[in-house]
Amino acid sequence: IVLVFTLSGLNETMENRYVFFSLTALFYPLMVLCNLIVIFTIISQNTLHEPMYVFICNLCINALYGTAGFYPKFMYDLLAEDHVISYVGCMIQIFVIYSSVLCDLSTLTVMAYDRYVAICRPLEYHSIMTNQRVLEWILFCWLTPIFCMSVLIVLTARLTLCGSTIEKLYCEIWAVAKLSCFSTTVNNVFGYIVIMGYFGHAVLIYCSYIQLIRMCIKSIEVRHKFMQTCVPHLLSLFIVAIALFFDVLYSRYGSKNVPQGVRNFMALEFLLITPILNPLIYGLNLSTVRQQLIRLFFKNQVGISE
Repeated sequence: IVLVFTLSGLNETMENRYVFFSLTALFYPLMVLCNLIVIFTIISQNTLHEPMYVFICNLCINALYGTAGFYPKFMYDLLAEDHVISYVGCMIQIFVIYSSVLCDLSTLTVMAYDRYVAICRPLEYHSIMTNQRVLEWILFCWLTPIFCMSVLIVLTARLTLCGSTIEKLYCEIWAVAKLSCFSTTVNNVFGYIVIMGYFGHAVLIYCSYIQLIRMCIKSIEVRHKFMQTCVPHLLSLFIVAIALFFDVLYSRYGSKNVPQGVRNFMALEFLLITPILNPLIYGLNLSTVRQQLIRLFFKNQVGISE
């Protein structure tokens, strides 16, 4: 019975561990602060109580949730001599990190549908995107990943393991499954079902943007709205897609011939880039959020009155 896993991802970079710790100690609080500022701005400003901004707020909350499953443990490991994690801790880390990733994908899918309704069916927007509908979408974004990851964790927990070394900076479900003494067919089948389900999300996003692009061709006004609200969303999608692509490549086909630093970057990209870029993309690029940020935090300095 395996009670403790060894994380070997830091083994070849320990000579620079204090540099990495210092950088992480600066980056993680900055990332948390950026997300909290956007969350606080959206919650506190009535003008931002619209579906699109609620979904942006959900992205930022999810970023805080997902990174909390990695960074505190990672910072501890940078200072520790032995990089170990308990079996239960490993399962919790897998659950938090990967349910967060799936929640990100679901939220971006819902945002694509929201933009489709706002731009292609503007007269019906408020009758379709009601408060109840928005709440249902938010619950969908969270409950679906929680269900998928709960099943995968249960399927993984039943495996008898013949090893305890995970060649990564954090626990990952495929890395644990590879340690199994016996067949992991059931795990793989359910894993591919989840992947196909989220591929369906990608199809919905594609269909939404096909309609949006058709509308852009017809109208300059729609084109302006598309550039203002859809381009940040597309940028977020692109970043998440690239990060997941790297992670899947690393998990399934990562070769030991690839330098450890490159493998670590591939494994970390969606925990490193997405959580900091989303609040910057939406907080600084969307003029409505940017104006409310200035009004909220700098009104005394610039003399903006309520």
